Amino acid sequence: MRRTFSYILFPLMAVLFAAAGASVIAQDWRSASREPVGLAPDPAAVSEAVVQVYGARAVGAKGLFGVHTWVAVKPTDATSWTVYEVIGWRLRWSESVVVVRTREPDGRWFGATPELYADKRGKGVDELIERVDKAARAYPYAREYTVWPGPNSNTFTAWIARAVPELHVDLPATAIGKDYLGSSIFAAAPSGSGYQLSLGGLLGVAASGVEGLEFNVLGLNVGFGPSGLKLPFIGRIGPGVAPSAAAQPAVAAGASAD
Repeated sequence: MRRTFSYILFPLMAVLFAAAGASVIAQDWRSASREPVGLAPDPAAVSEAVVQVYGARAVGAKGLFGVHTWVAVKPTDATSWTVYEVIGWRLRWSESVVVVRTREPDGRWFGATPELYADKRGKGVDELIERVDKAARAYPYAREYTVWPGPNSNTFTAWIARAVPELHVDLPATAIGKDYLGSSIFAAAPSGSGYQLSLGGLLGVAASGVEGLEFNVLGLNVGFGPSGLKLPFIGRIGPGVAPSAAAQPAVAAGASAD
């Protein structure tokens, strides 16, 4: 089924990307801003443990359709943040797409402003951080990457969210790849709560107290839940996640490539 859909949709996506390229001015990734936007607390000012989940529009024409997501952690008394994410182009020189590194968690993703999807702090969060690390290192698709329908960066974030449901991560409709389950058909919804049926990440439905009700058609999501209305291309219309405490702008990040 996945191969049949691919034959139909890949040419269509190629045409759409080409059309988008005519109207979107490509920004050189070397000069694109990676500046933090003030959603993450400064480790020098906040000693408590923190986990945050972010997403920002993908680079280039892909950003019209979807976002790139990542998970950031700061254990108690840590002096820096650790970010867990998947970067597909790493397969050109590495055996794994999984990246674990120190960087500003709320930095712009090559110019795109990040959004906060989850924020957990305080007592018990250090234990959640340990589970985040364990799940990231057990990611089953570390040697695979496919923009659509997955596995990709959003598949990775959903994998962690399912392993640590206490984060209550509600990924937007634009997190294409979050519904990819590999050879499985049934699983918990991407938040780790409720239920999901997914056929290769191309067709399915998910329902939970976090996501609400979502339908997936060819990787595009539509639904309604506690966070509002979820729509393809747009993401969602509703209240966003606010930091649990006043955040201080972090030190400026460099603009070098990953």
